[in-house]
Formats: sequence, structure tokens, C-alpha cells
Amino acid sequence: MNKTISFAIVHFSVAFTITYIMTGSIVIGGALALIEPAVNTVAFHIHEKVWLKRRKAAQIIMAA
Repeated sequence: MNKTISFAIVHFSVAFTITYIMTGSIVIGGALALIEPAVNTVAFHIHEKVWLKRRKAAQIIMAA
């Protein structure tokens, strides 16, 4: 869990810093640092579900 929390802090920091450098806005940097990881989390969850279905389908084909 500590590694996950540490990664989240790094992720938020990078998102904020890059956006702040590009826009000069603390508000936009902060908003993006919160929104982007949340959207990425949902996208990752969907990716994992699709990946699992493909893996199961491949196992069925290999077993046939």
C-alpha cells in the first residue's frame, strides 16, 4: 500500500508540474492533477476487464 500511495503522489506531482509549466496556472494544474489520474484509473479498470476477456478467449481457443 505504501508503494501505491507513493506512486499516486508522484503521479499527481508530475501531472500538476507539467500542466503548471505549460499553462502557468495553479488552478488548471491542480484540476488536471486531480482529474487525469481519476480518468486513468477508470480507463485502467476497463483495460483490465478487456484484457482478462481476451486472455480467457485465447485459453479457450488453445484448449480446443
